[in-house]
Amino acid sequence: MNKNIQTFLGCDAEYAEAEIVLFGVPFDGTTSFRPGTRFGPSAIRNESFGIETYSPYCDRDIADYLIFDGGDLELPFGNTQKVLEMTQEYAAQILADGKRFVMLGGEHLVTLGAVRAVVERYPDVHIIHFDAHTDLRTDYLGETLSHSTVIKQAWNLVGDGKIHQFGIRSGEKYEFTFAENHTKLHKFDLQGLSETVAQLKDKPVYFTLDLDVLDPSIFCGTGTPEAGGISFKELMGAVLQLNQLNIVGCDINELSPHYDQSGSSTAVACKITREIILQITK
Repeated sequence: MNKNIQTFLGCDAEYAEAEIVLFGVPFDGTTSFRPGTRFGPSAIRNESFGIETYSPYCDRDIADYLIFDGGDLELPFGNTQKVLEMTQEYAAQILADGKRFVMLGGEHLVTLGAVRAVVERYPDVHIIHFDAHTDLRTDYLGETLSHSTVIKQAWNLVGDGKIHQFGIRSGEKYEFTFAENHTKLHKFDLQGLSETVAQLKDKPVYFTLDLDVLDPSIFCGTGTPEAGGISFKELMGAVLQLNQLNIVGCDINELSPHYDQSGSSTAVACKITREIILQITK
């Protein structure tokens, strides 16, 4: 694997020596409302040079760690199954080489490809899911592979009690009913995260962050904004707890940069990406 020509700030190590691998999956082929998340990964890379490598939140610096940026996968946009297969293969190679990854979406469905790879290597993995939406639909307009169904598809792989959902404030009634019996869903905010972290300290964990968990007043650059979201400070406080967990893989998705001409949403995504990388380095 060769690093991308333009990397996320400070992520310019060689693959062989890296502990963490960053890569992008610029796909939005099943977006249900406003498309554009395919431009998210490149925007995060480009704008990362507007922040610093040093984090005052945790007093650590990305430049002190070996992180590889492999760039974006080259995807066939008309073939959802192939996109998921390519994502799974890339993530599986990283895990087989004893590394962990941070994946930049793209729409939320790309999480399924990564989760498939993680489950193969860590069958007892738990998933922590931050989102405005349940993503537990059985199908969307007849399609079972959708960013609206991704967590239901993940549940098919990991089973009951292993998906922990936070910030959820939108979904069909049957999705919430399903969650009552099959996932651990926390409505509206991140209350209960500390208890979940304490319970999962000895487990492999996959963390998936849909950035629309943030309130649109903070993060409007997304295809499906939902009023009533959490604040940046709340999200940052949650991210700082990730260092207590064995995060084997994670993703950050659903940035559509062109819906926020100010660039603020992309700047938020850049800072969150930096902090997540720092929290999962050892």
